[in-house]
Amino acid sequence: MVKGLYTGYTGMVNSQKRLDVISNNLANATTTGFKAEGCTTQAFDSMYAIKIKDATVGHLNQNIGSVSLGAKIGETYRNWEQGSLQATNNTYDFALAGQGFFSVEFTNKNGVTSTMYSRDGAFQMNSEGYLVTKDGDYILGEGGRIQLPTDLNELSVDSQGNIFADGQYVDTFALVDFEDYNYLEEYGENLYRAVDGATEQDCTATVQQGYLEASNINVVSEMVDMIAVAREYESGQKVIQAIDEMLGKMVTMSEL
Repeated sequence: MVKGLYTGYTGMVNSQKRLDVISNNLANATTTGFKAEGCTTQAFDSMYAIKIKDATVGHLNQNIGSVSLGAKIGETYRNWEQGSLQATNNTYDFALAGQGFFSVEFTNKNGVTSTMYSRDGAFQMNSEGYLVTKDGDYILGEGGRIQLPTDLNELSVDSQGNIFADGQYVDTFALVDFEDYNYLEEYGENLYRAVDGATEQDCTATVQQGYLEASNINVVSEMVDMIAVAREYESGQKVIQAIDEMLGKMVTMSEL
C-alpha cells in the first residue's frame, strides 16, 4: 500500500520535471537559434520482493518476483536540428546554414573570461567598433575580437564567413563544430560551453548575412505534450488520494 504511494509520488515528480522542460521550450519558441530540449522516462531499478515469516508458506522466506519502485527521468537531450532561416535584411544579422557555432568571448560576473558557442547571430557593433552580441559579449574571428571601422559605410560577409568593411578584408568568423554534441553544455543566455572530452572539428556551415535562424520548437506538439503530461500528473494525484483514503479506512477499522 505504501509502495503505491511512493509510486504515485515518483510519477508526479517525473511529470513535473517533464513539464519544466516543455515550459522552457515554449518560453523560448521565439528565441533566435534555440534548440528544443526533451527528456526520457525510465523505471527505477526493480527489486526482488521476498515473503518473510509468512504462515501460509510454512514461515519460509520465498521470492515473489521483482517489484518496480516507480518512474524517474532517464536523461535529458537536445534536438540539434536546424531551425528555419528568416530574412531580416539587417546588416548585422547572421545565420548558419548547417552544423556549427559562432565563437563568443564571454565574461561572467566574477570577471572570468572563456569561450562560449552560440547559434544566435543577432549581432551589433558597439561604440568602439567591436562586433558583439545583444548582451555585449565579443564575437570572435580567427584573429581574435572582430573590430570594424567606426566610420563603416558598408559591411559584407560572404558564405565562408569572410568579413569585408567597405570592400576591405577585416577578419573571418571563428566558426567551430564538434564531433559529439553530448559534450556541449547549456550555459544560459543562448550560449553553450564545451566540457571535458569535447573534440572540435572543421565547421562546414555557411554564413547567411541578413538572416536569423529561428528556434526549432514546434509549438503545437509542445502544447499537446504539455496537456498529456498534465493529465499524467493528475492521475498520480488520484492514485495517492485513493490510497490515502484506503489507509484512513484501515486505521479507522482497526480502532473499532
